[in-house]
Amino acid sequence: MRWLARGLFAAGAAALGWCLFVIGEGLAYRELEGRRFDAERQQNQSDDVFAASNRTARTAVAPKRHPVDLSGVFGRVDIARLGLSVMVGEGVDSPALRRSAGHIPGTGFPGGTGNIGISAHRDTYFRRLKDVRIGDVVALSTVLATYRYRVVSTTIVEPSNIEVLDPNGGEVLTLITCYPFYFIGEAPNRFVVRAERIH
Repeated sequence: MRWLARGLFAAGAAALGWCLFVIGEGLAYRELEGRRFDAERQQNQSDDVFAASNRTARTAVAPKRHPVDLSGVFGRVDIARLGLSVMVGEGVDSPALRRSAGHIPGTGFPGGTGNIGISAHRDTYFRRLKDVRIGDVVALSTVLATYRYRVVSTTIVEPSNIEVLDPNGGEVLTLITCYPFYFIGEAPNRFVVRAERIH
């Protein structure tokens, strides 16, 4: 019994340590990359003001860069009513989703037609999606601009249903997380929030 108790204590300590590591990694990523992201956004806005004040200059203004910045940050998602604010990295592998939400490779980018897919874990960054409502406004910020979308539907689908990411010719944002929110273990379904661009 003594060895069993020690084993259980060690297992519990290891699990707690892992949880603290994951939480700490996410907080550090949000703090560091959030500051870097805001600084780059501010720099881009300053560059835009400078370019506008020199429209008559003969030198060409350098083209704007791809929305994903040099550190791999795609942007930030905010839903004010839910108090949700999360950085979005590029990619949805396990390390990426430990730190932040992730932009699903192969899906769209803001500012053009297409379906932008963003995924995050239900027990961390997208937990508050359980309270989302039709009509909620989702702000997606990149280093270049902020785009606003209005939630038009929520659905529950099987993981194999990738049709929710199909483009439809419009400007769509799709947020995806596992479902049920309080399921213990690997959740069997996906909760999908669809939002359309507000012009």
